[in-house]
Amino acid sequence: MTIIPLSTHDAPLSKAHRVPLKPHRVQRAKAAYTTRRVRWDEACALLVGELKPRSGDLVLARIERIGQHKRIELACGRRAHLHVGDEVILCYGSRYAPDQFEAVTPDNLGECDMVAAGGVAAHCRERHASLKAPTRIAPIGLLADAAGQVLNLSRYALPVTTPTSRPLVYGVAGSLMNAGKTTTAAMVLRGLRSRGLKVGAVKVTGTGAGCDRWVYEDAGADSVLDFTDLGEPSTYQLPAARVEALFSGLVDLQASAGMDAVVVEVADGVYQAETAALLASPLFRRRCEGVFFAAADPLGATSGVDHLQQLGLPVLGVSGTLTASPLAMREAAQRLEPPVLTKEALSAGTWLKAYYPAAQREEA
Repeated sequence: MTIIPLSTHDAPLSKAHRVPLKPHRVQRAKAAYTTRRVRWDEACALLVGELKPRSGDLVLARIERIGQHKRIELACGRRAHLHVGDEVILCYGSRYAPDQFEAVTPDNLGECDMVAAGGVAAHCRERHASLKAPTRIAPIGLLADAAGQVLNLSRYALPVTTPTSRPLVYGVAGSLMNAGKTTTAAMVLRGLRSRGLKVGAVKVTGTGAGCDRWVYEDAGADSVLDFTDLGEPSTYQLPAARVEALFSGLVDLQASAGMDAVVVEVADGVYQAETAALLASPLFRRRCEGVFFAAADPLGATSGVDHLQQLGLPVLGVSGTLTASPLAMREAAQRLEPPVLTKEALSAGTWLKAYYPAAQREEA
């Protein structure tokens, strides 16, 4: 049977139907980072026609027009160049990125956009003024197993078990996207390792991509997990309870793996809806020893610290891109109670002495 590519130029199909999928076609497609846990031997068919995809559904798509994303991040981390006509495997999802796109899961298999190099297919609503239009894709069909069940990331989520230990948990939040959260988290991680602790890293919110994972691995993390490991391609528009469950589950997985400490990066700025809900939750406050705040400027630092303290979160230090400027650091330090810490200070781990509650943990 001929594969029917769906696009805005194709006549709509009266109903959905299944098309056999040969293994070599899956093997030749460029499969994105978000799909790295998928068992490809289960991809036996394509579902095409009048279908409404769900977040996490895997889709085989054709590159129609190259836009902002000229490359796709593969599971191994390599960024493969894209060409018109390439077949890629992405998953449907949403995205919230102030410096990039806002996008949502579409309600049909018509043409849509590749809104993240890590492999998210969505309908782009808005984009930053500095960006090109997103790379355009034509979905060919949803990947399905031999029984005709659509393959979804949730199918490959890691099972979460109740840990027997309670690791130290340090949060990292920021004033906005690209404020230096990932670098701050990596340096906190190195500081913990310098004290002889086994450290895991967690990216709890955001859009599926491997770039932060590789930063944490290069910084020496013993284990790295993110929300895609629990079956979510993105956390945008998830209910607050689901985001809390992701946080708890990812920390529990790290604890079960024997981590002494876990560094948790919370994406985007503190006012982003899912981030705001998580930071305000009693669960986050209860499980975290404290939070490091990344900011791009002194004003963002002071307002962000004030916001976190109003939520009852101990702010252990301020870092981020503002530390590239000695003058900005000086301005921030004059107005802040928490210390302003450079990358070197964070990685040295001297801040840990005042905040490592070993005695209390042993008593508990």
